[in-house]
Amino acid sequence: MKRFTLALALFAAPLASAHDFWIEPSTFHPNAGQVVTAALRVGVNMQGDAVPRISPLIERFVLKGNGTETPLVGRMGSEPAGAVRIASPGLQWLGYQSYASLLTLDAEKFEKYLREEGLERILELRAKRGESAAESREHFYRCAKSLLASGEATAGFDVPLGFTLELVPRKNPYTLHAGGTLPLSLLFRGKPAANVLVIAMSKDDPEHAVRARTDARGRVTLPLARPGFWLIKAVHMEPAPRGSIVDWESWWASLTFDLAK
Repeated sequence: MKRFTLALALFAAPLASAHDFWIEPSTFHPNAGQVVTAALRVGVNMQGDAVPRISPLIERFVLKGNGTETPLVGRMGSEPAGAVRIASPGLQWLGYQSYASLLTLDAEKFEKYLREEGLERILELRAKRGESAAESREHFYRCAKSLLASGEATAGFDVPLGFTLELVPRKNPYTLHAGGTLPLSLLFRGKPAANVLVIAMSKDDPEHAVRARTDARGRVTLPLARPGFWLIKAVHMEPAPRGSIVDWESWWASLTFDLAK
């Protein structure tokens, strides 16, 4: 048991060392019958370290599309973290939702992270509570998605996976081209999440990220200037329930896809 706990701690360390978490599929455009692998990445500015499969952290790791849901398979510690065969053509989602991981930060690092992720209301709440100089203990959850297009795919891009925090396109990203705009909804527990910062980054030009906040209906529209690999992300945080061992709970949503020229 001690060996297993140590191994889990070593695997989980990268999850707590950087913010962004996303899925990199072996291809965004698989053929029916092809096996696709899903690599998990954690890092900043699209520079990601590999995250191996940590089975005790996985709540859901699935391929969903065409009315079916299939789990991604893999062994503990494997990288890429999962693999699945594409049974039929169409738009299909790779999705990963984790159980909680614990993160403890000193006050300076925590407040810097809150500012970077647009969580000013948490800064204000900490100040109101007289906690601005206090360290934080946080449970965070990952809610990552990647959209695959196999063949002539048109339906299913706007079907939520049911993740706690989820970015849902309101237009098929595979009908867009560089220079277009992508409208999205952000859902928290299935309801619109208002006034949340949403950030889009091109893997080829992450320094010029696009930022906008969701409106009262949880909607946002982002211009996408470059073709290629895109990551869209958002973070939602709430005070932890009374009696919890932590102060805060956060959910980190991400969405990846390939944008045509």
